[in-house]
Amino acid sequence: MSGKRVVEVTRRGAVATVTIRRPDVHNAFDEHVIAQLAEAFTALSKEPRPRAIILTGEGRSFSAGADLDWMRRAASLSESENQRDAAALAAMLRGIAECPVPVVAKVQGGAFGGGAGLVAAADIAVAAESARFGFTEVRLGLVPATIAPHVVEKIGPGNARRFFQTGERFDAAEARAIGLVHLVAPDEELDTAVDGVAAAILAGGPDAQRICKELIRNVRANDAEVDSYTASLIATVRGGAEGREGVAAFLEKRSPDWAAVDDDS
Repeated sequence: MSGKRVVEVTRRGAVATVTIRRPDVHNAFDEHVIAQLAEAFTALSKEPRPRAIILTGEGRSFSAGADLDWMRRAASLSESENQRDAAALAAMLRGIAECPVPVVAKVQGGAFGGGAGLVAAADIAVAAESARFGFTEVRLGLVPATIAPHVVEKIGPGNARRFFQTGERFDAAEARAIGLVHLVAPDEELDTAVDGVAAAILAGGPDAQRICKELIRNVRANDAEVDSYTASLIATVRGGAEGREGVAAFLEKRSPDWAAVDDDS
């Protein structure tokens, strides 16, 4: 695609690394990041060479989720444009989750909202001890719709009930406890831990690993319409009154109207 490259693919032997390069905004994603991530994973899925893919972000953060300017633009899109925009995000996440090559998320700093969704879409997640997570959409009057199929699969509906509705942030130890993250390493040992996971992947048969991913998809409950549903859901919510108010309040550094304290309570 044309325009500035904000997603870079590098290779070291049989391991490819996909890096979001927007450190100035904590690797928040917009339509360009979404398109380039989709493009990168589509290309890597078709290549014969990579045996493992590392997904990470440049700088201090993994990904802060949706870019504020992108959210502001999305709120003013027409219904059909909003649907296309949300569907592109759902398709990108699905492309990561169903990539035939094992995908390892290397998580440092913050992974919030859609950023935590990227972690969930990966097969394996390795986090630094100082990493922080959160499904913070409700605090903007939004919902974690397109990431939900991948997150609920990882953390289960019980944990999703809590974290989706509170929007609270949690640490790497909690992320591991609920199943979002598989390994937690001291910050200075994150690279070593990820290299160890990649080495374990390289010890397996690539055809067997590909079939294992198909096997898992086939034995779990699968709703073929889930991506269409979630894309439609977030498109409707973020274009609604509460979604607009939440985003506006965040941008204006004020509390949203639903956060007002009832003096009679």
